[in-house]
Amino acid sequence: MQPLAAAAAAPTASAESAAAMRVVEVDLGDRSYPIYIGQHLLNDGARLRQHIPGNRVLIVTNTTIEKLYLQKCTDALKAADPQLQVDSVVLPDGEEYKNMEVLGQVWDKALECRLDRGTTFLALGGGVIGDMTGFAAAAYQRGVHFVQVPTTVMSQVDSSVGGKTGVNHPLGKNMIGAFYQPRCVLIDTTTLDSLPRRELASGVSEIVKYGLIRDAELFEWLEGNMQRILERDPEAIAHAVERSCINKAEVVAADEKEGGVRATLNLGHTFGHAIETSTGYGTFLHGEAVSIGMVMAADMSVRLGWIDASILQRTRTLLQSAGLPVTPPESMSIAGFKELMAVDKKVQAGKLRLVLLKGPLGGCVVTGDFDPAKLDETLAAFCSH
Repeated sequence: MQPLAAAAAAPTASAESAAAMRVVEVDLGDRSYPIYIGQHLLNDGARLRQHIPGNRVLIVTNTTIEKLYLQKCTDALKAADPQLQVDSVVLPDGEEYKNMEVLGQVWDKALECRLDRGTTFLALGGGVIGDMTGFAAAAYQRGVHFVQVPTTVMSQVDSSVGGKTGVNHPLGKNMIGAFYQPRCVLIDTTTLDSLPRRELASGVSEIVKYGLIRDAELFEWLEGNMQRILERDPEAIAHAVERSCINKAEVVAADEKEGGVRATLNLGHTFGHAIETSTGYGTFLHGEAVSIGMVMAADMSVRLGWIDASILQRTRTLLQSAGLPVTPPESMSIAGFKELMAVDKKVQAGKLRLVLLKGPLGGCVVTGDFDPAKLDETLAAFCSH
């Protein structure tokens, strides 16, 4: 594992958040941007205003977050700059709505409001809202400004960072989209207080992922602190989010458009996306499907002789301690997995490539060079038919 960069300390205008705020930089040259992490940062409209170049903002959120945080975010922005014009569009909540038809509502609202190219689209919500808002921003008038305000663990530790945006297609998850970086990511960890337990656990799977692929120290910390995270201990949450963002930022800086090392961030996703697509988007939360996928990837890695069986057992135990599933539903078949995995984004020249664990804890590879019989063995072990 590469040594992790230290998060920078920074002052804040909000006395409420000053003591705890952390800043992680995503280094992309002239497109670099900060990730702010702290409590009550939604109140800090002045900080958000710094990253909004024009005088028009379109907040994109969903029906759940609208009731909780839309007015707070709007009021904070208006307090920071009374001249700022803030509009909003509220989308239905759920992975099943992450499609082109629903996305069109964002463009409809932008056109109704006559928003120009100086506008900023602000994503207020979880991963679905962030992905859709980013894609909408990338395409509207061929690109407007974009800011991320993630409100779930999943979006705070993974999807809000790195510029991957898009929507699902009935034949495959996240198959339509663009790389489009935000101007900043503002993470208010107190928004997790309103997150249902199942959603919280779903996000934890992505934190576990960082430990498996590049940060053994984080994995070991999680083994001793999972209960603190589930109980929403502020310091534990802040540490897990910060460490995840540092990991993600380093990978994105090294490989922005997934030409190499960034693909390692998809550990468990090829198996997981097959589960999500087969069962219908929203049946399994993304992190739940990834949890199953990581166990399957670890199982296959053991069968290939690339990791010790103890890593598989520790992975299964850690995920189960978060209340996450570790086996696919009975409806999943070997044939079903293979059919859906064949349209994964990592397939090259018709050859399936997987993210697998290799070496000591914290090591992984992206490869199509594996014994296909071992994949068959893993699928047979996890599928009843």
